[in-house]
Amino acid sequence: MSNYDAVFSQSINEPEKFWGEAAKKIDWYKECDKVLDSSNPPYYRWFKGGKMNTCYNAVDRHADGDRADQTAIIYDSPVTDTITKISYKELKEKVAAFAGGLKSLGVNKGDTVVIYMPMIPEAAVAMLGCARIGAIHSVVFGGFAPHELAVRIDHAQPKALVTASGAIEGAKTLAYKPMVDKALEQSVHEVEKVVLFQRDFVQADMTEGRDIDWNELVATAEPADCVELEATDPLYILYTSGTTGMPKGVLRDNGGHAVALAWTMKAVYDIDPGDVWWSASDVGWVVGHSYIVYGPLIAGCTSILFEGKPIGTPDAGAFWRVISEHQVKSLFTAPTAFRAIKKEDPNGEFLKKYDIGNFECLYLAGERLDPDTYHWATDMLKVPVIDHWWQTETAWAIAANCRGIEEFPIKPGSPTKAVPGYDIRILDNECFEVEPGKEGNIVVKLPLPPGTLVTLWKNDERFIKSYMATFPGYYETSDGGFVDKDGYVYVMGRMDDVINIAGHRLSTGAMEEIIANHPDVAECAVIGTEDKLKGQLPVGFFVLKAGVDKDPKEIEKELVKMVREEIGPIACFREATAVARLPKTRSGKILRGTMRSIASGKEYNMPSTIDDPTILDEITDTLNQMGYPKK
Repeated sequence: MSNYDAVFSQSINEPEKFWGEAAKKIDWYKECDKVLDSSNPPYYRWFKGGKMNTCYNAVDRHADGDRADQTAIIYDSPVTDTITKISYKELKEKVAAFAGGLKSLGVNKGDTVVIYMPMIPEAAVAMLGCARIGAIHSVVFGGFAPHELAVRIDHAQPKALVTASGAIEGAKTLAYKPMVDKALEQSVHEVEKVVLFQRDFVQADMTEGRDIDWNELVATAEPADCVELEATDPLYILYTSGTTGMPKGVLRDNGGHAVALAWTMKAVYDIDPGDVWWSASDVGWVVGHSYIVYGPLIAGCTSILFEGKPIGTPDAGAFWRVISEHQVKSLFTAPTAFRAIKKEDPNGEFLKKYDIGNFECLYLAGERLDPDTYHWATDMLKVPVIDHWWQTETAWAIAANCRGIEEFPIKPGSPTKAVPGYDIRILDNECFEVEPGKEGNIVVKLPLPPGTLVTLWKNDERFIKSYMATFPGYYETSDGGFVDKDGYVYVMGRMDDVINIAGHRLSTGAMEEIIANHPDVAECAVIGTEDKLKGQLPVGFFVLKAGVDKDPKEIEKELVKMVREEIGPIACFREATAVARLPKTRSGKILRGTMRSIASGKEYNMPSTIDDPTILDEITDTLNQMGYPKK
């Protein structure tokens, strides 16, 4: 039996023993009475009766121990030309002061705090400050429109809101305070206090009696100690991106979350205490929560907090500079970032300018990793490029190549195998398991491991309906795919990305893989459009690599031929068109659902997470020229 097989088997067959051992990686005020409480399924609870504090585990135990002078956070901001290093000792001082400031405003254990911040150290300090006193934070991605912020304020009902005066987005300065003020005007819930961090390049007006300057607050605050919390007490609420109407607030607890993240830093990412780790995401997303703030700090690592972009800050060499300058061991980001770099610098000229000899591994997640991007990154970096798959709801990877346990050969297109703790099954719509290689619904047999969502904030009913009702006894991922004979998981996309062509269910993800292999294509999307005869037909969109001067019409013909040859005439793939760019969320996910709505002439809500709304007009014009929506 391989090392992975032994670890995985114990995690599924002896979960209490497995996670009880993993719990030794964190410090407890009191050990739990029961590792797994399964008395009220599907509301499983981990480490019931245990007492701990997440902030203590992420900050104090290092600051008070032999890591006091080690750098905890490297703030690297090319947009403001700033690099700041914060030691664990300094981080403790900052967090304790801010937590004391919150307490002076009447924020206590169990109260909620909304954080609406750019990628600056104060965002992490605010999160940790809440965790320190048992307040429940809800980070809202900085730059969300006022309406979306107002919806989340009304749902989370925070006692305080923490923000900054603004951010730099590309060449533009984005003022946050006017958006916050407008959101507070729109919301029914009245926020008592707004804490504002003023940035040098944009000053915000203060509302007397409500708004408090960050620096003034911490200067006069009595530093707060860590509060002893139940392991099952809530740590944070994170609203799923793209939510319309009533938002889905994923609720995370303290104990299970800390244990799971501490375990993953070594098991999944092969990162040891003291290593320099970089997650190029945003604290507004789950990746930022898990692997910019909590995971690396709990593990005693140095975490990079980057305020910039993969290209344009200042160029396509931004990532290589950070890796070289800070001696980064491993990077975690989205495939979109590497497609952007590949498009701007297909031959890797910028990479040649930097020494990245210390770099060991690239981890990609957040969307499907197309084989072309995988091969490009592998050829350029000469290190393992690891795809892994997880969700906002899970907080950590469901499937991955767990290098800290046993590294497996990579199969492009697969995030490798189920991570210990996740009993992945493939079910048909009647809840029966399918044979290896056959596509179906990807589900996880309950109980979910520690650190995953415990319910939805203020909505147990929706928790059941969204995740537990369709396949009783299983967590519904809403993703489709298959597991091959070797146990490798293939995630082919959301189940609504599976299209039905004359009774045949085909994955648009499989078509995208083929298109992405074309040497002139930088990125692509395939959507299903309505067809009176066949039910649905696929339509492809592709963005050309920089410097390609070939006639797009020729490339369109080649793509149609490639899909026909790879999948067969059954795919009915006859239309592909070149576009300048694809509509995406700010975290890099392509808005295929919105594109489908435009193609079918259906009304759609402007996605709250869209990177640039004007792009939908371009896509609408393109579809109109192609004859969509069909009369």
